[in-house]
Amino acid sequence: MAVDYTVIVVYLAGMLAMGWWGMRRARSKSEFLVAGRRLGPAMYSGTMAAIVLGGASTIGGVGLGYQYGLSGAWMVFTIGLGLLALSVFFSARIARLKVYTVSEMLDLRYGGRAGVISGVVMWAYTLMLAVTSTIAYATIFDVLFDMNRTVAIILGGSIVVAYSTLGGMWSITLTDMVQFVVKTIGVLLLLLPIAVVKAGGFGEMKAKLPTSYFDPLGIGGETIFTYVLIYTFGMLIGQDIWQRVFTARSDKTAKWGGTVAGTYCLAYALAGAVIGTAAKVLYPKLASPDDAFATIVKDELPVGVRGLVLAAALAAVMSTSSGALIACATVANNDIWSRLRGAVRRDGEDHDEVGGNRLFILIMGVAVIGTAIALNNVVEALTVAYNLLVGGLLVPILGGLLWKRGTVQGALSSVIVGGLAVIGLMAGYGILANEPVYYGLLASFVAYVAVSLATRPTDETVLAAWRERLAGRNPELASEPVPAHQ
Repeated sequence: MAVDYTVIVVYLAGMLAMGWWGMRRARSKSEFLVAGRRLGPAMYSGTMAAIVLGGASTIGGVGLGYQYGLSGAWMVFTIGLGLLALSVFFSARIARLKVYTVSEMLDLRYGGRAGVISGVVMWAYTLMLAVTSTIAYATIFDVLFDMNRTVAIILGGSIVVAYSTLGGMWSITLTDMVQFVVKTIGVLLLLLPIAVVKAGGFGEMKAKLPTSYFDPLGIGGETIFTYVLIYTFGMLIGQDIWQRVFTARSDKTAKWGGTVAGTYCLAYALAGAVIGTAAKVLYPKLASPDDAFATIVKDELPVGVRGLVLAAALAAVMSTSSGALIACATVANNDIWSRLRGAVRRDGEDHDEVGGNRLFILIMGVAVIGTAIALNNVVEALTVAYNLLVGGLLVPILGGLLWKRGTVQGALSSVIVGGLAVIGLMAGYGILANEPVYYGLLASFVAYVAVSLATRPTDETVLAAWRERLAGRNPELASEPVPAHQ
């Protein structure tokens, strides 16, 4: 394993080196939080694909393939569909807003007062997303070094916190590009063909497995529908995803670069399911489907290649973890703390915005590592996060983008009613049940429409300013320097 260890150590050292390089670039709030809003199509596509395809998409996607066959691709497939929908229909408008958080968009659209509550919901979602990604380090480092769970979480989490704190979005962008390349080589170009060959080819796989393994809908229609509600819609409104949209150099970059990334996700989904199906042929009686990825890598790949593929899994986890971490810190600082601080600070008081955001990444990073060590049920935690996100925020966000008649009272009612409905229904039906997100989303929609129609329309001056911002003609941003593209 010496060669494999060397590959992993070089990879981790490279991540830290890029964090140090990114620190030299992050001189302003815009540079630190959204990479100066100047990523071109290649870097934008690579980093967007990297953040949405994390440990759940890689290790979990292979596990679903092991359990259900080709239809196990649906979870990651719906992530790709969500990214495609975001890119084609919404990303250009989102990029032109020139904001830093989803809550800032809500304040702009509804005339204020919607940001704090939505910020708390978004913060909870991004925190749990970062926590669940961080826990995945334990699985990978256990395969690599037979390492204690807590030590693995601290080691992997500390590296992500270090490079994210140093250079912010610039460091994360650089590391994500490397992670995108490593994932592409490790999973698509190496593990996929090797797994199929080791399993005897598709003919042998079909001969040894039930026909349900090759049924595109074998996982079940209700499960697919739930994936669409949670993951496709979740892609449309998550702060971690929007913050990447904000890094695009132009609205065209956001639209077409995101479309490329979404298409890549569809291919990645199918690859994971095929790898899992091959693993089922090779190891029909694994204790857990999630063991399929680590087992096939450990037993079937040659020295060196094994290290690269494990680095690919590590890359998948790190990209999602770092993206969720900076999103969590951005929301905590800009949507929650800055509003509380703004109520008590002296007029004219000067604040180091880069230093403040860097401090929040460090604080949130320590909180994420601590929570990851203490938490046991990852699936339940992530389900709660996505249910709150979709049930509480989907309607007011998309309503603000699509329906002129929506009001701030309707938006606040939608967040509160949807959030409380999801929490209550999870208590009644169980955290992993499908009903909470179904009925919570319906309650949020009804509250939004009913309260918006029952209250005075949004002031025309607010809507006029909103339209100007959507068109990219905001006078406050006209003087903002646009650096040369990278």
